[in-house]
Amino acid sequence: MVDKDRIAGSTKELTGAVKQAAGKAIGDVKLESQGAAEKTEGKIQNAVGGLKDTIKETSKAEKH
Repeated sequence: MVDKDRIAGSTKELTGAVKQAAGKAIGDVKLESQGAAEKTEGKIQNAVGGLKDTIKETSKAEKH
């Protein structure tokens, strides 16, 4: 089962990328930088979720 942080992180990453592209397209520097920040936050959250998944899988493998 995929950790909920991976799902939320991927969603934030996608949303951030869209905001960043929209900001760049319309020349809104604030929106572009907010999108970049949200995209980075999503990448980090996704990585944390991946780490949690790895820990869970390792724990299950050790029990068997």
